[in-house]
Amino acid sequence: MFFWPLIRLAICLVTCFGAVGSSNSGERPNIIVILADDMGYADAGFTGSEEINTPNLDELAASGVIFTNGYCNHPFCAPSRAALLSGRYQQRFGFEDNPAYDPFNPYLGIDPKETLFPKRLQEVGYTTGGIGKWHLGAAPPFHPNNRGFDYFYGFLGGGHDYFEIDTRKPVKTAYFQPLIRNDREAGFEGYLTTALSKDAVQFIESNKGKPFFLYLSYNAPHGPLQAPKEAIAKYSQIQEAKRRIYAAMVDVMDQGIGQVIQALDQNGLRDDTLVFFLSDNGGPQKMSWSADFWNGSSNGALRGGKTNLYEGGIHVPFIASWPARIPAETAFDAPVIALDIARTAVECGGADALADLEMEGVNLIPYVQGKQDGVPHETLFWRDRDGTRWAVLTSEGKKYVQDKIGGEPELFDLTNDISEKDNFVDREPELTSAMREQWDMWNEHNIAGRIGNYLEYYERLDQFHHEVIPKKAKQEGYPE
Repeated sequence: MFFWPLIRLAICLVTCFGAVGSSNSGERPNIIVILADDMGYADAGFTGSEEINTPNLDELAASGVIFTNGYCNHPFCAPSRAALLSGRYQQRFGFEDNPAYDPFNPYLGIDPKETLFPKRLQEVGYTTGGIGKWHLGAAPPFHPNNRGFDYFYGFLGGGHDYFEIDTRKPVKTAYFQPLIRNDREAGFEGYLTTALSKDAVQFIESNKGKPFFLYLSYNAPHGPLQAPKEAIAKYSQIQEAKRRIYAAMVDVMDQGIGQVIQALDQNGLRDDTLVFFLSDNGGPQKMSWSADFWNGSSNGALRGGKTNLYEGGIHVPFIASWPARIPAETAFDAPVIALDIARTAVECGGADALADLEMEGVNLIPYVQGKQDGVPHETLFWRDRDGTRWAVLTSEGKKYVQDKIGGEPELFDLTNDISEKDNFVDREPELTSAMREQWDMWNEHNIAGRIGNYLEYYERLDQFHHEVIPKKAKQEGYPE
């Protein structure tokens, strides 16, 4: 029993390092996960955009592997991030909605029993940093410094104004509240995306002598749609105002990513740093319930967008680069999911992915190196609203999905119908039955959502303050 953890550690190290020759340093890699927010699938050069300039992302993609069928775990923000950082399906611990910002609510966040993967890396000697958007709870039990991050600079809610801090404005979603640096309030100068990028560069400079993990979680290009005037001017050829600002937001984010990669180069760290990039979900599109929901993004040929379980909501730009280990200009077509990033990082860092609650992803490195046969996943699963919306995807590209609550399930073959136009559910009753059975078996291990919708939460708070408190004050004899 005493030797089992050491055996598992050895297996992890052999899996990541044994398949190819040793790296320049022979040490564990630095690891960086860069997460965009609400970015459209078709809005980078490496996914086909001819409208938005993303030279740094394109170069990053060319230096490693493009996962052509890369998926996030949820079609909107916080649940997707909960899966990414825990390395487990977020439905296992009831995190199925965007939590309201409330620093006084010790229950409204990611379950403290969950071990986030930065904590696993921290325990084996990594210095861990988180920069940008958190969105997993604002009270102390959920604070990044209490969940495996040595350093944090950013904001705990779901978004922030890109130019302004103003504590005179209502708190609600905290878009104008000060940022925080560890346990203190902090500000920023200029444009928020640029400030986050600069802080990421400083983190690399400060920790270049030891293995580090960096989670660079941009809120770009999530709303509010704001960008520097000079960046917007670069896209004057785009007629639609939203699209023009959105393009500028992606452009500035790309510049920041370039600065991060340059910092690695200048410090001799590039070859031995594993860098992932993806979006937390697909780009918001015009919906039947709100034409204003669109943020200017494009998901290309994919159907739907953010909040949908169609491809436009969950099929995202997804790349990995590790020059010492991953061959350049690689394309990997089998489905992978954000859970795999956590498992890959933990195993390559020499940490234990099986301790405590077992991680559910797959180490992708042997697959992209061509050293591992088969596919990482035979099936992938999604669930929303306690299972009233769901999807299951096979490694062969068959997707069975119920996107509309109370609607009829649909079946698509993504290998020749990426736009999900040809629903052949009536022609394959045995296949649909088998796929639904697989989803049901997976769902047996899930629990009901425990977060609740943030809009409903704020409505209840308003009701409490406007009705309950005045009524109680009147009962106790206070003047109106």
